[in-house]
Amino acid sequence: MAFRIGKSVMLYFGDDLEPIFIFTGLSFLLIIGPLLRWYILAMTTTDFKLPNFYILELVPFVLIFGISFFISNSWFNEDNGIAVALFASTIIFSYLHLAFYILKSAMMVRKVMNAHPKTHRTKSQISIVHWLQILIVGFSMIWFSYVLNIIEDTVPYIIGPVMYSVVIYYLSYKAYKLNSTHIDGTVFAQNENATLFQRIRELMVAEKLYLESDISLVRLSNIVEKSTQKTSEVINQYAKRNFNDFINYYRIQEAKEMLLDSTSRKYTISSIAFDIGFSSLSSFNIAFKKFEGTTPSSYKKNN
Repeated sequence: MAFRIGKSVMLYFGDDLEPIFIFTGLSFLLIIGPLLRWYILAMTTTDFKLPNFYILELVPFVLIFGISFFISNSWFNEDNGIAVALFASTIIFSYLHLAFYILKSAMMVRKVMNAHPKTHRTKSQISIVHWLQILIVGFSMIWFSYVLNIIEDTVPYIIGPVMYSVVIYYLSYKAYKLNSTHIDGTVFAQNENATLFQRIRELMVAEKLYLESDISLVRLSNIVEKSTQKTSEVINQYAKRNFNDFINYYRIQEAKEMLLDSTSRKYTISSIAFDIGFSSLSSFNIAFKKFEGTTPSSYKKNN
């Protein structure tokens, strides 16, 4: 950004600025967009790690930056149609490129806001969302100031770097006030875990996965598309039980209903045990006594 401002100031106050500085300045415009998108991802994603293939987004920057070293004053003049076309197309592409990333980034922030409603956000989450909104507005102002300049000199060219500088200083001030330099995407982990646990509970209640004798942590993790470690961690965090006890709790609640249901009284305790997913009567008795403090037969007799 400092290079962009420096280039703009030299172009405004200096005469016959070398084309290498002009094209190099435009090339750095092509790196701002990807960096903005990556930053927003890092600020809104738990344990974010930049995938290697994201580096491909820097290809336009590398190409324009490399081309800038092969353009000289003698080649870059009004009589050279190729040079004029190259310069015009580079400017248009650079500003459309940045506009695309600003829009993409704004959509990412909106997605985060929808996933984490305002009434459910923590103080840290509110700070991050507010900061990212200000960041998007700031970059949009910079983009508009430069675009207005190239459309028939609507505003003086120097307004661009001045706006750039003002926005950067303001963003730095807001980052400090909102303490955004000390927080990142980990603040959204709590909400993500709660959402995951809610989905697991829905699977238990609506689809009654606990009735399946072969239900396992691995299978449940595959269904919710999370690692076994993550699934186990969330169950422990919210249910305050390990996976086996979590499943058995639902089985025992089902067993209690069946034991007291007059239409199910013709079934033996062992048949109920197998129907609700236990592989043996002994494991059913142990689990039932663990949760209810009594045996299934005593529970049925006393109720």
